[in-house]
Amino acid sequence: MKRVIAGAVAAVAITSVAAAPAQAASADPVKALKSQLIAGKGVKFTDVTTLVEFQDKKTPFLRRTGSFQFGKGTIVASEVSTKRTDEATPDEWFSYLPQPEDKPERTIKIGTTSYYSGGRWRPSKGKTWLKHPDGMSAGLSGEYSQQVNAAEPATLKVLITKGKRTGRTYSGKITFGALDKVSPWARNSGQYGRLRGEASEVLHFTLTLGSDRLPERLVVLYPWPARDNAAEWEKNKISVETRYTGWGSRVSVKAPPAAKTMSAIAKRR
Repeated sequence: MKRVIAGAVAAVAITSVAAAPAQAASADPVKALKSQLIAGKGVKFTDVTTLVEFQDKKTPFLRRTGSFQFGKGTIVASEVSTKRTDEATPDEWFSYLPQPEDKPERTIKIGTTSYYSGGRWRPSKGKTWLKHPDGMSAGLSGEYSQQVNAAEPATLKVLITKGKRTGRTYSGKITFGALDKVSPWARNSGQYGRLRGEASEVLHFTLTLGSDRLPERLVVLYPWPARDNAAEWEKNKISVETRYTGWGSRVSVKAPPAAKTMSAIAKRR
């Protein structure tokens, strides 16, 4: 009887030791994310961009919905729709962003090719979409929206590494230059290349993971884009809150109909 009990105890001990590495692996957020990057699957997101003025006045001015489609270990396509909030008033600083009278600005990106529609985009008569072979992540509004893509494994790894952890939340800061090195999404957020400012400028982030160790909520704060830094705007900042939902859901991003698309360097009004 003693031998039976001893054998059972030993088996339990061996099982516990063997299970430990598996549990540790599943607790790694980057590994958890990589396990989701399966062809035909994806994740959805929503975010709100807020202008934070130097007097601490906060005005939400852009709202977005979108999704990322995964391939083998990477993001292969995305779709984003952006519209202006009711709180935002038209003025010269936002002239190229969606206006109250505009349809939502839409960006479909497949590989490196982007398709733009709505917002301030004006294709030729009879066309709905503008196509660019090496386009932006999220149209004209991308530079004023979420610069950080926590669905990219390399980006998530940097956030986890640089952030200070409290429970399932990581808070820290990263320069735009460091972010650009690891993130295709960030590198293509500007309108016509990188117009955002110096690479040394700092972006602050707070990332919260869900119980599944996948990104759930991301809040960033960064300086107002440099080219618009008139004296009265130089202390303003942009805050963006993003929520991720539906990890592992089926996502299929398709290119617009060719008959409705014109291939050209996109023009804006």
